[in-house]
Amino acid sequence: MYRIIASLFATMILSAILTPFIRLLAFKVGAVDNPNARRVNKVPMPTMGGLAIFLAFNVTNFLLLRKQYPIEQLWALLLAECIILATGIIDDIYELKPRQKIYGITLAALVVFFVAKIKMTTITLPFLGTVTLGWLSLPITLIWILAITNAVNLIDGLDGLATGVAIIALSTSAVTGYFFLNVTNTFISIMMFTLVAALIGFLPYNFHPAKIYLGDTGSLFIGFMISVFALYGLKNATFITIIIPVIILGVPITDTVYAILRRILNKKPISQADKHHLHHRLMQMGLSHRQTVLVIYGIALIFSSISLLYPISSFWGSVLLTVATLLGLEIFVEVIGLVGESRRPLLNFIKKIVLLSENKIEK
Repeated sequence: MYRIIASLFATMILSAILTPFIRLLAFKVGAVDNPNARRVNKVPMPTMGGLAIFLAFNVTNFLLLRKQYPIEQLWALLLAECIILATGIIDDIYELKPRQKIYGITLAALVVFFVAKIKMTTITLPFLGTVTLGWLSLPITLIWILAITNAVNLIDGLDGLATGVAIIALSTSAVTGYFFLNVTNTFISIMMFTLVAALIGFLPYNFHPAKIYLGDTGSLFIGFMISVFALYGLKNATFITIIIPVIILGVPITDTVYAILRRILNKKPISQADKHHLHHRLMQMGLSHRQTVLVIYGIALIFSSISLLYPISSFWGSVLLTVATLLGLEIFVEVIGLVGESRRPLLNFIKKIVLLSENKIEK
């Protein structure tokens, strides 16, 4: 245990030491975010910060904590990570098209499925029992990895936002997996905390005002690792093991789902970028850059707290908790106008009910 804790501190320090060097490297290779209509930065900013996180994470895993992991799977994961990292680096320097990034994520996901053999194999559904996925295992696993990776990538729009949300989500996942879900592979929690340590070492350089961005190198890598970690708990999926990571990742998933819905309703291509994401809406409401990030951290903590209630709830308690969470989320989304200021079906319905009640009372 002491060795693990010492290794986590070493990861944090190594990440903090490496980040300034990666910052200089980013400028030299042209991995720079230049200001434009969609960016919040006013000056050119170095990206590719995820490389420091990747290096700190893997140096610790292979040199300090190697005995904690199944070595064949560790090497297979490294191969998949390198594919994701290469995709991110190329995008940070040359800017890939969305389709090209999906190819890179899919290739890495195939390595996870066929080489590392991390995949969903069965799912236990209420009233239906356990269902073997068979050939569906591959598409479901790929869709999961693609969805979570892209969701984390999409929220990386403000200084320290994706980094902080990932720290909260990974810490909650590690604690939940180790203490509540009876996951036999305890090394997954150790690996999660190692990534958290690397992110903590990077955060001081990334928090507002940032000195370096994660870039797609970092956001794709973090999202990919979160999706893979979740798969360990989803190998034999149940209602609880599916809902917990979804709730933990409530911030990026909510932003992604409503972004897709917003673009469909506005008859825009799903891949078309806009300035109506969660962080954009909060800033448009008058919050400062730093305040917006802290508010979203708070939302992420609320989601994490809710997720901790599932392991101690009955099935119907979990259903009611999910319904209450979705209703509260929908009201929040409509209040801030995430889909559009004129699209507020639930609030309009509540308003009608209130007006009808008032009319009946007056009569």
